[in-house]
Amino acid sequence: MVMTTRQVQVVKNSWKIFQDISPLLVGEVFYGKLFMSYPRLRHLFTTPIEEQSKKLVEMLSIIVARLDRPDEFKSEVRQLAIRHVAYGVKPEHYKAVGQALLWTLGQGLGKDWTEETKQAWTACYEELAKMMMAEK
Repeated sequence: MVMTTRQVQVVKNSWKIFQDISPLLVGEVFYGKLFMSYPRLRHLFTTPIEEQSKKLVEMLSIIVARLDRPDEFKSEVRQLAIRHVAYGVKPEHYKAVGQALLWTLGQGLGKDWTEETKQAWTACYEELAKMMMAEK
């Protein structure tokens, strides 16, 4: 794990705040941003938005909960990566998803989206994406 102990704590603390937002709203904002910026990725998402949004928030919750337990984190990410390869996700898609995720977090956290929080989430996502791409 490349994240610092402080970054892990910042991600966990900000996620506690973010989790109060409805998963459907999170999904609508996230997927809206993703598809506006990268319309060609829409075909990868065939699940209804309500279900997809719930899955997104659930998976983020699991990942954040396991950030300070590297073995569990790596196991969960490996399973996630295998599923995403089957969905047709390619390494170049991770940048687009990362941009949409960080933007969505910033929108949801508002004044709590500080430079430190942004850097911590960026480190978290980069680590996650790197691990997922290694499973292709």
